Amino acid sequence: QVQFVESGGGLVQPGESLRLSCAASGSIFSRYPMGWYRQAPGKQRELVAGITSGRVTNYADSVKGRFTISRDNAKNTVYLQMNSLKPEDTAVYYCNTNPPLRIPWGQGTQVTVSS
Repeated sequence: QVQFVESGGGLVQPGESLRLSCAASGSIFSRYPMGWYRQAPGKQRELVAGITSGRVTNYADSVKGRFTISRDNAKNTVYLQMNSLKPEDTAVYYCNTNPPLRIPWGQGTQVTVSS
């Protein structure tokens, strides 16, 4: 059973940075494109960044130039470096394959950007 465990969230002020981590169990990790998603209160979950097995990346327009996704296949971990955070980045952040397969979502990690 593949599982994702997200960590690294917290409460920061606008303009600050956070680095999220997602540890994946199982052998699926290195073979599949991965993504970071977020869900703000009252909104649908959205993809914010994706990375292929060959490390080709793509970003939502709202985070382009501020967020960087990376992966370490040896550690079964995908990262999201978030710089210049804005209040509208406040959400619960999740990782999963991109697109999501029939793998349960993890608990996510809360990111709150507020002064």
